[in-house]
Amino acid sequence: MRISVFGLGYVGAVTAACLAQEDHDVIGVDLNAEKVELINRGESPIIEPKLTELISSGVARNKIIATTNYREAVSRTDISLISVGTPSKSNGELDLSYVLNVTREIAWAVREKGKRHLVVLRSTVPPGTLKKCKKILVEIAGEELVSAAFNPEFLREGTAINDYYRPPYTIVGTDDPYAEQLLRELYQKIDAPLLVVKPETAEMVKQVANTWHAAKIGFANEIGRLAKGFGVDGREVMNIIVQDTKLNVSPAYMMPGFAYGGSCLPKDLNSILYHAQAMNIPVPVLSAIPVSNNLQVEIAVKDILQTGARKIAVLGLAFKSGTDDLRESPAVLLIKRLIGEGCEIRVFDKSVYRARLMGTNLSYIRQNLPHFEDMLVPYGKEALEWADLAVLTYKEQEFLDILAQSRRKVTVVDLAGVYTERPKELEYYGIAW
Repeated sequence: MRISVFGLGYVGAVTAACLAQEDHDVIGVDLNAEKVELINRGESPIIEPKLTELISSGVARNKIIATTNYREAVSRTDISLISVGTPSKSNGELDLSYVLNVTREIAWAVREKGKRHLVVLRSTVPPGTLKKCKKILVEIAGEELVSAAFNPEFLREGTAINDYYRPPYTIVGTDDPYAEQLLRELYQKIDAPLLVVKPETAEMVKQVANTWHAAKIGFANEIGRLAKGFGVDGREVMNIIVQDTKLNVSPAYMMPGFAYGGSCLPKDLNSILYHAQAMNIPVPVLSAIPVSNNLQVEIAVKDILQTGARKIAVLGLAFKSGTDDLRESPAVLLIKRLIGEGCEIRVFDKSVYRARLMGTNLSYIRQNLPHFEDMLVPYGKEALEWADLAVLTYKEQEFLDILAQSRRKVTVVDLAGVYTERPKELEYYGIAW
């Protein structure tokens, strides 16, 4: 198939690379000329395992190119996937302006082309968004030239390529037989059930999934805090709870640890809360999740300050291992609070240090930590030799190796359960155990 992918961020870049790997002809579209140039050189614009290899292979086989020219992309393809950002507004509502603007651009290009075109929305949006997009497409290009569908992604940063090929299911939200037919063909090599539902159902499934993930993290952290108050290891408690796969569903996100973050869970939970408030529907449990999550950061700050250390090495700045995504990272909030308390900070995060931060990712970190580059060090050893205390913010084997090899035995505050057992050779604090 001939496919254009609008938006070359985490979702768009991975999707484009995987489609090219399956021998589809792919044109990536982005306003950021630097991203376009990187892809055309066979390089990845983001840090994601195995992505550079896929892009390099696709470029070498002439299966993927990138451009800033949306008209050219639409004219040379039959399907357009929209994967642009939908950031949160200050009130929690999602900003759909990028989605709607791209939809208008595609609509005008389809009108010029004069040939039927399928538009597939992949960005995370509230129910009813595809309906708005379809109205724009029809008003500009005409009903006979456009079909539309919502096709949510379930890609986790750090494991996105594996997730693309092994999703729990493929959801197609459409009432258009032509759209359904093309998407069935597009995903015929993906070994997963394909569910065709109403667009509004598909749109809500994605947000509810991320809201559930956020709820599980908040729940497990509250259990961890309560368990620690009784002198019980919260990890042991939850390890038993999650073995009940018949009722408790899944162990994913169900272990006590640090606060959740990233570009999905906070945004989608805030969106759900916004719409609940707008419709005057009480959701006290959901409303409590961000309160509990923020409290987890404050408890981490308290635990760190109680050690008396003021020279602190933070191992892990991104919101999780294997990515350079800093948006809504709890580690960023933690560092802001510690700096406000007079602490000196050094940060080791290999992915962030070697990444080309750009776009909303760069904007977020500069807004929250204007001089973050001055805190970053290229090697964890360098941070530990300077610090009195090390804070582990996510699970990473390299952190254990660095601490084991360090000549200086620093105090460790473990916020993510990186150590499965309490290390006897270190002064060690766990946030929920």
